[in-house]
Amino acid sequence: MLPDALCFQSPEPLIDIGANLTHESFNHDLDAVLERAARANLTAMVLTGTDRASIEASAALTEQSHPVALYATAGLHPHHAGEFDNSLQRFIEGYLDHPRVLAVGECGLDYHRNFSSPSDQRRAFEAHLEMAARTKKPLFLHERDAGSDMLDMLGQWRDDIGPAVIHCFTGDKQTLYGYLDMDLYVGQTGWLCDERRGEHLRELVGDIPADRLMIETDCPYLLPRNLPARLKGRRHEPALLPWICREIAACRGVSEAELARQTTSNARAFFNITDSI
Repeated sequence: MLPDALCFQSPEPLIDIGANLTHESFNHDLDAVLERAARANLTAMVLTGTDRASIEASAALTEQSHPVALYATAGLHPHHAGEFDNSLQRFIEGYLDHPRVLAVGECGLDYHRNFSSPSDQRRAFEAHLEMAARTKKPLFLHERDAGSDMLDMLGQWRDDIGPAVIHCFTGDKQTLYGYLDMDLYVGQTGWLCDERRGEHLRELVGDIPADRLMIETDCPYLLPRNLPARLKGRRHEPALLPWICREIAACRGVSEAELARQTTSNARAFFNITDSI
């Protein structure tokens, strides 16, 4: 249960474009989590499919009735790229036919920890780019410490793929401008609220065109550090998205309502969401 000090309603509807609600930390209270999200004025969220289990579970959740409209993505996180094979590609492609699976991903490159080798990551990412080009689905991208290779690969496919969003962007100005030059969308999370490592994002977020910005929790990870009360267990959840919206609005010098309206409009257009609650 969230403390009262952490609960407030966004002045305008919000869409969380990246929520890992199939994480085991939500197993015991998912219904309550979704109720709190609805009270915070979230009308929709996109559940991130990063491997077989999360894709299957996310798609199943979208088929159920909830107080917030749920959608999903289908892809393989670069941490698991070494597992990518023809069987897994067919599995992902099957879910891309699901009416509430709206994007290819989470996919991309992550050289920060190299849980899979860079060569395996590039091989898997290339296959996801091909799936996006063939299915005409937008791309939900992950990149960390791999901006140069990501920009190079996206550049080779840019004429063939449609809309793409760099989810949870945390990189530098040069990389950001490279993505913007390709007309990519940019997702921002509670990372920006972290004075230890997100200070540079507080300046860069103002450079993102208003019609290219979206917001997300990436919960249960990246709990914002601008919360006025300590949260037991430190699990992030969608009901806290208004705090991220508030912080980004302050950095951009706009009202929370304006930022909420714009980012929600962007998310609806990007994912072609037409029936959020």
